[in-house]
Amino acid sequence: MDLRELYQEVILDHGKNPRNHRLLEPYNREGRGYNPLCGDRITLRLQLDGDRITDIGFQGQGCAISQASCSTMTEAIKGKTLREAEALFEQFHALVTGEGEADFDELDKLAVFAGVSEFPMRVKCATLGWHTLKHAVEGDGIEAVTE
Repeated sequence: MDLRELYQEVILDHGKNPRNHRLLEPYNREGRGYNPLCGDRITLRLQLDGDRITDIGFQGQGCAISQASCSTMTEAIKGKTLREAEALFEQFHALVTGEGEADFDELDKLAVFAGVSEFPMRVKCATLGWHTLKHAVEGDGIEAVTE
């Protein structure tokens, strides 16, 4: 099995069996996201303790890439500070857009989305959860729309 096949299997697994797929209670931040190109919709809730993400969950529906990306994102950022999560998003964004250098060691499991850069229309699917996270943290009440 080559690396690409392994990545596809991980994405399919997270798409069919997303981790942290629940509406978190209690929570102190919430964000909603929508990708009109693919129809993906998510609600993301997190519990912050100071600037540390102590718990996170999401619910919604969408394509395998958006659901798998939200699932792996929640696993990757749980327990991290907001600054650490933002740095991870910068690395992830570089990976899926092909713009800049991505550190595969730092990305760990998120590296399975490396192939997304070959499909520009899927970048919005892969980054929906991350953009929703940003709005949730800022508490601006604005729905994250990937257009």
